[in-house]
Amino acid sequence: MAMDAERRQAELIAQFSSQAVALSSAQQLAALVLEATSHPALFAFSELLALPALSMLAGTQYSSSLDLLRLFAYGTLKDYKNNSGSLPALLPDQVRKLKQLSVLTLAESTKILPYDQLMQELDVSNVRELEDFLINECMYSGIVRGKLDQLRRCFEVQFAAGRDLTPDQLNNMIEILSDWLGTSDSLLHQIQEKIKWADTMSDVNKKHQKEFEDRVEEAKKSIKQADIDIRGHDDYLSESVGIMDFEEDRVRPKRRRQPLA
Repeated sequence: MAMDAERRQAELIAQFSSQAVALSSAQQLAALVLEATSHPALFAFSELLALPALSMLAGTQYSSSLDLLRLFAYGTLKDYKNNSGSLPALLPDQVRKLKQLSVLTLAESTKILPYDQLMQELDVSNVRELEDFLINECMYSGIVRGKLDQLRRCFEVQFAAGRDLTPDQLNNMIEILSDWLGTSDSLLHQIQEKIKWADTMSDVNKKHQKEFEDRVEEAKKSIKQADIDIRGHDDYLSESVGIMDFEEDRVRPKRRRQPLA
């Protein structure tokens, strides 16, 4: 569902962008701004605002249309009310769109939206009208999901579509991502150093293990050779003792028997 909505947004942006490039007069571009800001399925306007063709509105009698497009990209209904004297009058579809965008802006900062705050921001006079708007114009359109809590008099936001980032927000995000990238590079370097150290220690341990095994083998060989030498010496001693006994028997004089009386 979210993917379908994103694809629809991209299609609409591409459609209005191609139309803007083909237009040649400020009046036509102002009419395009009116059409885009009234479209029921379009909620992103910064890409249109960045089009070089729209800069033709600056300095003309239709420059307020450019300001209005900027308001739809970054502002709220309350912002419009505070600057209505310098902006074009809104059509009912534009009013509804600004109310929807105002809900998205509020949902960026908190997931619990009190009814009193919503009624004030959306210029709604009663709870029934507010809940009808949240259900029919926000949840059914897919830009938010949530739960209406009549007991606590609040709207619990579970999902809200993102709005266009202001230039300051974009710069801040770039700065945050740059810091994150620097931290990640530093962490990666530390990990690589740890891996290199671990590899070095592994090689050292393998060397020590090999030396130990070699010493054990040498000790085994020495013990085995010593055992052979000892056994040979014992055999030699045994043989020598046997020979000596034999020689002693040969040289020992035999006693004569005495004749019987």
